[in-house]
Amino acid sequence: MSVVDSSVLPTSHSLESLLEFRFPSLTDPIAMDLSSSMRSLSMYDTNLLHTLQQPQQQQQPQQQIPYLTYMTPKAPVTQETLLMLPYVESYLNNMQMLGIPRTAYDAPPDPMQMVNRQFLQPATNKTAMELLMGLDNYVALNDIGYVLRESGHTDAARNCFARAIELCPQFIAPWINMAVLYKTQNEPWLAIHYADKALLIDQTVHEVHVTLADLLREVHCYDRAIQIYNRALELSPNDAYVHAKLGQIYVEQGKYDMAVIYLQQVVDIQTDYPEAQCSLGNALFRLGRIAEAEICYLRILQQQPNCPSILTNMANVKQVQGNLAEAKFFFGKAVEFDPNYEPAHSGLGILYQQEQKVREAFWHYSEAARLAPNVARTHHYLGNVYRELGDPQNAIACYQRGLLIDPTYNDLYFQVGLAYKDSGNYPEAMQSFTRSLMLRPDQPDVICNAAHCQQLICDFTGYEQRIQELNTIVDKQLAEGKLPSIHPHHTIIYPMTHKMRLGIATANANLCLQRINLAQRRPFQHPPARKVLHPGERLRIGYVSSDFGNHPTSHLMQSVPGFHDRTKVEIFCYSLATNDGTNFHRRIIDGAEHYFDLSQMPCDMMAAQKIYDDKIHVLVNLNGYTKGARNEIFALTPAPVQVMWLGYPGSSGAPFMDYIITDNITSPLRLAHAYSEKLAYMPHTYFIGDHAQMFKHLAERVVVKEKNVALGKENLTLVNAMAPGLEALAKSVELKGMVHEVEVVHGPDKELIKTEMVVPIVEIPTTEPLKQMIGMGLNASHVGGVPVQNGAVSCDFKTASGEQLPQTIMVTSRQQYSLPDDAVVYCNFNQLYKIDPPTVDMWIEILKRVPNSVIWLLRFPVLGETNLKQYCADRGINPNRLCFTNVAVKEEHVRRGQLADVCLDTPLCNGHTTGMDVLWSGTPMVTMPLETLASRVAASQLYTLGVPELVAKDRQAYIDISVRLGNDRDYLLHMRNRVWKARHTSTLFNVKQFCTDFETLAYAIWNRHTAGEHDHVTDLSGPEIDF
Repeated sequence: MSVVDSSVLPTSHSLESLLEFRFPSLTDPIAMDLSSSMRSLSMYDTNLLHTLQQPQQQQQPQQQIPYLTYMTPKAPVTQETLLMLPYVESYLNNMQMLGIPRTAYDAPPDPMQMVNRQFLQPATNKTAMELLMGLDNYVALNDIGYVLRESGHTDAARNCFARAIELCPQFIAPWINMAVLYKTQNEPWLAIHYADKALLIDQTVHEVHVTLADLLREVHCYDRAIQIYNRALELSPNDAYVHAKLGQIYVEQGKYDMAVIYLQQVVDIQTDYPEAQCSLGNALFRLGRIAEAEICYLRILQQQPNCPSILTNMANVKQVQGNLAEAKFFFGKAVEFDPNYEPAHSGLGILYQQEQKVREAFWHYSEAARLAPNVARTHHYLGNVYRELGDPQNAIACYQRGLLIDPTYNDLYFQVGLAYKDSGNYPEAMQSFTRSLMLRPDQPDVICNAAHCQQLICDFTGYEQRIQELNTIVDKQLAEGKLPSIHPHHTIIYPMTHKMRLGIATANANLCLQRINLAQRRPFQHPPARKVLHPGERLRIGYVSSDFGNHPTSHLMQSVPGFHDRTKVEIFCYSLATNDGTNFHRRIIDGAEHYFDLSQMPCDMMAAQKIYDDKIHVLVNLNGYTKGARNEIFALTPAPVQVMWLGYPGSSGAPFMDYIITDNITSPLRLAHAYSEKLAYMPHTYFIGDHAQMFKHLAERVVVKEKNVALGKENLTLVNAMAPGLEALAKSVELKGMVHEVEVVHGPDKELIKTEMVVPIVEIPTTEPLKQMIGMGLNASHVGGVPVQNGAVSCDFKTASGEQLPQTIMVTSRQQYSLPDDAVVYCNFNQLYKIDPPTVDMWIEILKRVPNSVIWLLRFPVLGETNLKQYCADRGINPNRLCFTNVAVKEEHVRRGQLADVCLDTPLCNGHTTGMDVLWSGTPMVTMPLETLASRVAASQLYTLGVPELVAKDRQAYIDISVRLGNDRDYLLHMRNRVWKARHTSTLFNVKQFCTDFETLAYAIWNRHTAGEHDHVTDLSGPEIDF
């Protein structure tokens, strides 16, 4: 095929006239030399235009001939091109004089060597480019442009190609040469433009199709690249290179079945194509056809036994087969043969991360990122280990570096979204998840995490549709045996079936079993249990937790180890986290007879071995699926009886957990099917709080009022202190006991009950000093000459965190939090993710029926405030009736609960620790139990406290109870008085009694075990109370 009309090409007989016309300033000897040289070309094939063809096999690169047209269709090199070579040399020399070095290029083969030797001499002082641009022979311009491009002078080359295109737009060669130029300059879209134009000129050129398709693949325009590659196959059906590229595209798209089809054809066409054999193995690997993939890799290893990439692929095979030792061997061999091979370092990082050897993983990931800084995957892996180390900011930086390299790397958007979510930056998290879904909409993990972000900030847009989508996703995943995209701990905040919740938990428990199987570990076997312990032998109870430091779990149970009866039980505490140096952790250590830091044993098998060697009878899991858990330890069954308690509000779904310690209100027998464990009932609530020890200064309180001013409410300004502080205050100012007589209708028979409530009051001449202290944010003031501290200003960290009791008199006032003095203040101090639309709708109804009322919430997180206020405003409630304050430190958080009149619990997921906090402050809490453990804890707490009237049976009852407390002042005072007194008379905050009951239950569980029985243990509980 001829792409240029040969009649326009100069012939050798016109050489003399051409010389005379083009180079009048050349000396006769030069002209004669040129003429002689042109005549000498007649003995050579002048069809020297080079083929535009990418190397089909990396091991067989095609030789490139400099200076000549980079184009498949062959056309003669023009004499005019050769005549211009002196001026090309002049141009290059001029560039060198300007300080721009000439680019080295390969010596051309004959006959060009002769041309180069004879004619590349400076010939004129005229500007070379002016002469070049004066040419009207587009073939010559194209050839010279090629020379300039290959020598590194891309601007001049671009001018030549552009001029050639201008002269003859239908001449295909400069279009392709321009495409190649822009490709080398990393301008793929411009390259695609010119390759597209070339294809429009002639659609029968195979190599043009290949070039365009390669460019489209480079920018991830996969669909069009596939289309163009298939056209290339129509022109050349047995082109192994094109089959290979199609296979690679399908691999990149995740369409591995299609990839196998094309890659198998490559292997059939060309058996010695190791790259295709490798890609075929990779596609088979992705399809789960591991044995076939291994065969592909072994074939290559027979030819290339030291090939790092194939050794790495073999390691991946062994990893999937569960042979981690061999996987590590192959990765190690790859690094041994090539210490700079990034994928092997990445693979070792993954293995070490799975083994929880984070330091080793971090080192290999860092090496991978150093060796391949322009590979997005390496930054992805390094970011993952930063996230695991609890460093979201460095994780974000790694992910962002990866996205700069590859803006279409979908999983990086997901991972950076998770890191933003970890750091509380929910808008950025949502934006990242949205970008990920734009690239690929069908991503359950991304959809579920985006939904969780919306829940965290109370974004109820499309709530019902969102919940339905989540349920559909989980149903499908469970049916397909996949790990659900919703984390077990997140199921407590979504309405879903018991079967679904339990399925999610079970899938995660099975994952723990898979991990220990991959590590080739087997659960411990235990001898038959002895029914009667040896004389003097005690039951050994082991508590396992990552939360023995400054954490709500520790705030609740820090005194439990020390309150156990050491004549009956021997207490072991196993910490999964390092000692944070707090008094909380110190109390755990001091209270237990045996304390061990398992965080120094990252290997789960070693940690389980330690527990097994301690001969624990009953092992208690305080984490469940919360952060820091190591359920793989429990999967190894280091103790004969393993139980869930306190830290996780739901079932483990694990066959290796025998019992869940609960109570008959939290987990009635009719709901036993919602648990994989057998139920073990405490006689009262299974929940406990250490408030009587942590917050002794809240055992009493005194109302501060101005003399001669009527007492409006008893919880506007309060002081709390340990006994010495209150005694000092009593000596300085007169303490009075104001008696409230209240009449309330109580019970189904509407019995009228008269009660008296004594409120300790201190009257001072003026409260102005206190108001100034609060208004100006001062630390302290005086009441009757006695120093008092501003309770909203934290001075001492240990006191603020609840680690030690305050040594001063603390002032707490509604003024500190901008709460109205004359209003009924409802409150809820939970994290906002526990709030759902049905709950807010009930609160709205309550606010409407109690006109002079507000609801006090926390900015937990901050973004939730705007969304909740807007939701209420849209439903006719003034958003100012929602009073938001910042999250407070622990001591202040508990103490300021006294300022609220009533706590409105969240039914979907109750306040657990926060419920105990608000009840210790003496504030009544209204709850409505549903059917999950997380939704029934508050009811259990209230029954144990002795105020079952605050437990609503349905939505209407919840609203009615709350409204009555808001509108009936006597009833409110009556309930506040009962809650205040019951803190000390009930078992709710009695840790010593709780430990006694716990020991009794532990023995009952052990006796069931030794008898070979595995059933619910309900003997200690009272009659079942169901609702």
